[in-house]
Amino acid sequence: QVQLVESGGGLVQAGGSLRLSCAASGRTFSRYTMGWFRQAPGKEREFVATILWSGSTYYADSVKGRFTISRDNAKNTVYLQMNSLKLEDTAVYYCAADSPPGVPTAQSSYDYWGQGTQVTVSS
Repeated sequence: QVQLVESGGGLVQAGGSLRLSCAASGRTFSRYTMGWFRQAPGKEREFVATILWSGSTYYADSVKGRFTISRDNAKNTVYLQMNSLKLEDTAVYYCAADSPPGVPTAQSSYDYWGQGTQVTVSS
């Protein structure tokens, strides 16, 4: 069982930055694929970014070049650095953990989810 707790959300102006954190319980954190997803009001939850146990990363086209996912296995934590934020980045952001193998960009692959953290980008 893995428990995930996100933090770092908040209100930011367009063009600004935020860093989300996701702290995970469990001894095998380093083996998990960790992902970030988001759900905007009235929309379905969508893939944002993922980082494999190997350190390989994948991003949605909408955030590529602006967001960076990273992990610190010693701290059992995954981060999402979000720069050049846009109004359309407003959403609840969820951290998720997947015990491989799985499709890292697919929500259905993920076994554990956090409660979400709100990110609001204002003009």
